[in-house]
Amino acid sequence: MELYKYQGAGNDFLIGDNREGGLNFSPEDVRRLCDRRYGVGADGLMLMENCPGKDFRMVYFNSDGSGGMMCGNGGRCIAAFAADMSSAGASGVPAGPVHLAFEAPDGPHEAFVLPDRTVRLRMKNVDGIRVIDGNSYFLDTGTRHYVQFVPDVDDCDIVTEGRRIRNLPEFAPDGTNVNFVSAFSGEDLSESSRRIRVRTYEKGVEDETFACGTGIVASAIASYCHCYDGHKDESPVGYSVQAKKDCLAVDFLPQLSGNEANCRFTDVWLTGPAVYVAKIIL
Repeated sequence: MELYKYQGAGNDFLIGDNREGGLNFSPEDVRRLCDRRYGVGADGLMLMENCPGKDFRMVYFNSDGSGGMMCGNGGRCIAAFAADMSSAGASGVPAGPVHLAFEAPDGPHEAFVLPDRTVRLRMKNVDGIRVIDGNSYFLDTGTRHYVQFVPDVDDCDIVTEGRRIRNLPEFAPDGTNVNFVSAFSGEDLSESSRRIRVRTYEKGVEDETFACGTGIVASAIASYCHCYDGHKDESPVGYSVQAKKDCLAVDFLPQLSGNEANCRFTDVWLTGPAVYVAKIIL
């Protein structure tokens, strides 16, 4: 059995080519393979499968064996894997931009894989944002996210506070990912400053991860809502987002209607690195 390890901004995944249907993993198999002490180690496992009318279908599992959700960095990594497999095998570098259309748990996506290992991924449209309080928001960007604004993400106990919020009764039974957001040092969260820092506690991993694609998108959109002052400018918006180590970009088109809860965001894109790490033979 062959699996391939990729990482997107430190969010790492095991990927299998299941277009011939020979791979089948139980939740226990996924937990064993993703274990960082007794297995290969990863934040999740994905399978690339055939999908009529698309280049492939993305099947995603968290490291605890649960599935049925979208993963933004996973989507970028499996797009890079598909491009590599279609060119020179995994770790091969496509000669030019590769466009891919695929199906994920939250619906259709498309991606552009660039020769420098950057992947630009179209995410789902976002609406139905819930304002929890003046400092926190809840929204679905393919996976459920709670976004809380804090003075400095480095001063937060990400695991303890993230686990507490993830398990609040109001988010049961599925729970929620938890993102902590602050401005860059010396900057304010404002409409004119679109650079943010994000740290994330991920359910299914049950720990802080180096990055979370859907969480980075949720944090950027929540930041826009947090600074929204009722203006009617509906031009494209871009955010630079610093994860634990790497920087990613989010851009979207806001469609405004009165207040944050009525806003809709379309043309949502997540851009960042997706890098081949290793081939694993089991």
